[in-house]
This record gives sequence, C-alpha cells and structure tokens, in this order.
Amino acid sequence: MNLNVLVLPGDGIGTEVTREAVRVMRLVAEKWGHTLNICEGLLGGVAIHKTGTPFPAETERLSAEADAVLMGAVGLPEFDNAPTDKRPETGLLGIRKTMGVFANLRPVRSYKALLDSSPLKNDRIDGVDMIIVRELTGGLYYGTPRGISGEGMDERGVNTMVYTRREIDRIARMAFELARKRRKKLTSVDKSNVLDTSQLWRRVVVEVSMDYPDVTLEHLLVDNAAMQLVLKPKQFDVLVMENMFGDILSDEGAVLAGSIGMLPSASIGAKKASGAWTGLYEPVHGSAPDIAGQGKANPFGAIGSVGAMLEYSFGLGEEAATVNRAIEEVLNSGRVTADLRPAGTPATTQETGEAVCQAIRKH
Repeated sequence: MNLNVLVLPGDGIGTEVTREAVRVMRLVAEKWGHTLNICEGLLGGVAIHKTGTPFPAETERLSAEADAVLMGAVGLPEFDNAPTDKRPETGLLGIRKTMGVFANLRPVRSYKALLDSSPLKNDRIDGVDMIIVRELTGGLYYGTPRGISGEGMDERGVNTMVYTRREIDRIARMAFELARKRRKKLTSVDKSNVLDTSQLWRRVVVEVSMDYPDVTLEHLLVDNAAMQLVLKPKQFDVLVMENMFGDILSDEGAVLAGSIGMLPSASIGAKKASGAWTGLYEPVHGSAPDIAGQGKANPFGAIGSVGAMLEYSFGLGEEAATVNRAIEEVLNSGRVTADLRPAGTPATTQETGEAVCQAIRKH
C-alpha cells in the first residue's frame, strides 16, 4: 500500500516526539511491505519565523494532497501576546479547516503499569477505556462575531457559539458508529439547561439516535460530566460533545491515563472512496518549550497517533494493533520518560522510541 504522509513537526518538543513517531512509521512500512512517502512542512511558531505566517500556503497545498498528516505540538511563549493572525495556534485552526476534519477522537485508556502515576485511586481507574469525540470546526472557536473592541472600562471581548443542525448531525453519527463497534453506549455532553446551542444539540442527537437502536444513549450536563470522569470513569464508553467542552474534558481524561503525554488523537474528516477517513493526527500535549531539546519528552502520544493513522486513514488494523501492543510492552518494561518514572533513571525520548521499535520487530 502507498502511504502518503505529510509530517509537521511543529514547535518545542513537537520535533522530538514526532521524530520518534516517524521512526515507528518507517519501521511499520518496512515490516509489512508498504511504500511510505513522507514530505515535511512548516506549521506554528517555526512557520512564523521562516515565512511570517503560522500556516504557509505551501503547507496548505501539501496538506490537501496528503493521505494523512502527522503533526507535533505548536506554540511558543514569545507569541503569547501576538495578534491572532501571528499566533502559532492559528495555524492549527487553519489546517483543520483546510482538511475539513470535524471530529477529534481522543482515546483514554488506563495501563496497568501506570496506575500509580494517576492521582486517582487504582481501583477507580483500572479498566478505564473510553473515546472522547469532540466536534472540531464549530462553536466558540470559529463563531462570528468575535474580537476585542472599545477602550478603557468599555473595552469588551466577544466570542460567539454557533452550531448548525448539519454539524451536530454528522458528529453524532460518527460517535454512534464508534459506539456500535465498542460497548454500544454513547454519552452526549451539553449544557442544555442554559445554552440554546445545547438545546439544539440534545434535540438533534436524540433524533439521530433513532437510527441506532442498538446503542444506549444518555445525556450529561458538562459540569456533571467533569465530576463523573473523576468519580466513576469506568462507566463511559464513547462520549460526544461540542468543541470547547471537548477541549477541556479530554485534557481531564489525561489524568486517568497517568500523563498527558500518553494521549494520541485523531482529527477525522470525510470518508474517501476507499472507505478510509481523511485524518490529522497529533498527540494531545502541548509544545512544552521548557523541556525542549533535553530528551525528556514522552513520545507515546505521538507514536499512538501513528497507530490511529494506520487504523483510520489506511485501514491497517493489524499494523495499528501491533503499535499499540508495543507501547504497552514498553510501559511494562519501565523504559519510559521521567513523567512516567518518578523514581530511578528515566529513559530519554529517543531511547523510549527505540524500545517501541524493538518491540515491533519482535512481533
């Protein structure tokens, strides 16, 4: 199979974890006889430095041509007070829009080897296995009008939350399809007791549920959902929610996994003729410039994102399963970075990536 992948290393530790993910991707292609074509582009702070914009036209062209995109984190402190069009995160919003990826899938799973890494009690998180489905192209992050205007005490900031029936319908259907292939339970998260957009959200999700009678649907208000993720996380299978709620709750899910560095993500768009999804893949964590270049970054989220890419964009289930098994094997071996090893000598980013490659070679 021909795998045409655009790699966008990004900023800070993004370049380090992406390097290890690419090593894994090359090994998988070699082991299973696939042809891997990789091109590299600029996005985020590094793109601003080199081109003056966080999402250069060349990167836009490359992302439109690729079968899938693997991305590192973006963001640098020097741009914290820059105007919106000169902020690295604007590049991320731009590429999502260009690729038409409307659903962000964030699997949250507990590993036996990491139970002690979570601040929650072991019996509360042992066995956690859920997917948070976040709508990615609507809501407060994209709605208009938006901006800051006025002066003095009359200065005001405005963001607008907007959702259409079409946007809610398509994200709900993707979530129901995922739940149908898992434990057949879907939890829809909203704030329908206050927000008009959430009232529409709940109504549309209920209507879509009629097409999935085999899936049990429940509704939770977002504040209760945040509490339940800590109190009884094992109750969840698939959760679906709007953009900002998903941004917040999926990071809360990182606590269950033991480290935010563990979480991969897949941003999915329309299905291709082959049946595979257009996809943008990235670890959930940020660019962490304070530890960049020190070999401390956890590459498991980036490597897990390669596993998601193999599964969703290329339909390579065996290869994806092997990558995920290799991650678990390395976790059990203890060859992990400092965020997962509070005592003893931690492995470097590169050593952890090599350990995953060794585990893949064995299978």
